[in-house]
Amino acid sequence: MRKFNTVINGYDKNEVNAFVSEVTIEYEKMLNKLKLRAKEVAALTEKINHYKNIETTLNKAVLIAEDSSNQIKSIAKDEAKVILNDAKKNASHIINDALLEAEKINIEVDKLRRNLKVYKSRIKQTIEEQLTMVDDIDDIPSDYRG
Repeated sequence: MRKFNTVINGYDKNEVNAFVSEVTIEYEKMLNKLKLRAKEVAALTEKINHYKNIETTLNKAVLIAEDSSNQIKSIAKDEAKVILNDAKKNASHIINDALLEAEKINIEVDKLRRNLKVYKSRIKQTIEEQLTMVDDIDDIPSDYRG
């Protein structure tokens, strides 16, 4: 605290006025600093609010992305099941068709074997008849042989 010199009617006016002037200047400096700090606080508060908005938006985007991801996974699983079931059905049809075709081929093979057996039997019979005829040539009287 400052002490003032005393004069006849109180304190020295010049000293008091100089002190008041100093106090006023210091007060204005402090007031300006406070205004500056208030502006800085307002700017920082605005930035914080901006970043909070960005954070909220990002959180919402992450949730939406998670939901979309889960939906895509679910759809993919369902499609995979459908594809697998279709593949199993197609495989069953293919196997059944192949079995039917194999059965037809077996029937055809059996038929061809029987036909071959019959054909071989006829050839044998024809050859035996021809051999009998050859053997009978010796029995033909010589008058008929040229």
